[in-house]
Amino acid sequence: MVEKRESFDRRSYLKATGAGIAGISLTGFAGCLEDADDGDDDDETGADDDDGAGDDENEIVAGTAPGFEPFEMVIDGELVGFDIDLLEAVVDETEYELADWQEIEFDGLIPSLENENIDVIAAAMTITEDRQETIAFSDPYYSADQTVLVQEGGDVQPDELEDLEGHNVGAQSGTTGEGIVEDELIAEGLIDDGDYDSYDNYVLAVEELERGTLDAIVIDEPVAESFAADRDVEIAFTFETGEEYGFGVRQEDDDLQQALSEGIEAVQESSEYDEITQEWFDE
Repeated sequence: MVEKRESFDRRSYLKATGAGIAGISLTGFAGCLEDADDGDDDDETGADDDDGAGDDENEIVAGTAPGFEPFEMVIDGELVGFDIDLLEAVVDETEYELADWQEIEFDGLIPSLENENIDVIAAAMTITEDRQETIAFSDPYYSADQTVLVQEGGDVQPDELEDLEGHNVGAQSGTTGEGIVEDELIAEGLIDDGDYDSYDNYVLAVEELERGTLDAIVIDEPVAESFAADRDVEIAFTFETGEEYGFGVRQEDDDLQQALSEGIEAVQESSEYDEITQEWFDE
């Protein structure tokens, strides 16, 4: 079972990692939800420099993208978050063993999975048809909508996406938030390509928003709520997208996919899912 994490100061985390998050040792892979062999760098999360996939056929290596509070982040050198606790609990319900975690930039997760450097992706990745052309997903384990985040008390206070016309908008590379910017804002002529800034992680985007160099950010609702609680930003509005997160695996890893789905069901039917949710979302 997953051990309860110690409580942490989210404001201190965000302030401390804002400028330095890019300095976290990240493996240069990108991706969304995809099949993954998990591997770790030799840091305090217990990673090593060898190929990521577990040596034993029942050992798996997980990949995640820190900087997406409260799902995954690094605090005092330790990888923590909702996805971390949940995957560990889910794997405990299976015949697999979670050998390691590997920290990877989000848009490098799927390539890392395909290259067998990791075996599973646990990074609040939305299940989409495009991603399913490349990787497979477990059953969903979390639902979320999208929000627009703005500077607290700032001049830009949109009520809908159309109100972002002509403004400078940001999102994290490879996320569904970026997809919304491309499909709903750029493609519709509301903003130009030059009005969009893509970031490796949302911590950097929020810093720019606080400084006023960005007007708005498109971001998952639970993550936006965390930033709004700890930084000088606020949610302008939320719009329904009906997104569902799943653990990503390689398309040929049917046994692992089924095991993770059954593990999710077992954890959700027990009290553990509620305990993990309460810890990270105060719900």
